[in-house]
Amino acid sequence: MAQVFIRSFIGLGSNLDGPVAQVERALVALAQLPDSRLSAVSSLYRSAPIGPPGQDDYINAVAMFDTCLPPLALLDALQAIEKQQGRVRGERWGARSLDLDLLLYGGEVISEARLSVPHPEMLRRNFVLQPLFELAPELSFPDGSSLRERVAHCGDTGLVKLREARRS
Repeated sequence: MAQVFIRSFIGLGSNLDGPVAQVERALVALAQLPDSRLSAVSSLYRSAPIGPPGQDDYINAVAMFDTCLPPLALLDALQAIEKQQGRVRGERWGARSLDLDLLLYGGEVISEARLSVPHPEMLRRNFVLQPLFELAPELSFPDGSSLRERVAHCGDTGLVKLREARRS
């Protein structure tokens, strides 16, 4: 029986320990996950931090990712990559070596103790919406809203594109 791949989108962010290198290493690790394939990666963006003052700017990107892994297994894999790259969970919205967020998993709506999909904050964050728009401009969210509408509403204030998108 053929494997069924689910189109997913993963947000990547870092503002510690060489953020660009952190994001690049995470992309390599994503590409090596079993029963999965990294399909495309957005441009890298620099954005101002959300949360406690005194943090460095973040480097952000979004990966288009096709996987056969169930959502919680994918979450576990993402958290394992974060841990391998020195992520220590502490202050909410505090500085971090790597943050990997499961933004979308097919058209599913998931509400579990450990996982909410679509990611609950993504529609308010231009550092997620702009790179996502590069990869899937015609995307619609499970609530019926379009990515195009959300990007127009959110804008790109405070974002600086650092590197063009790379397609796998």
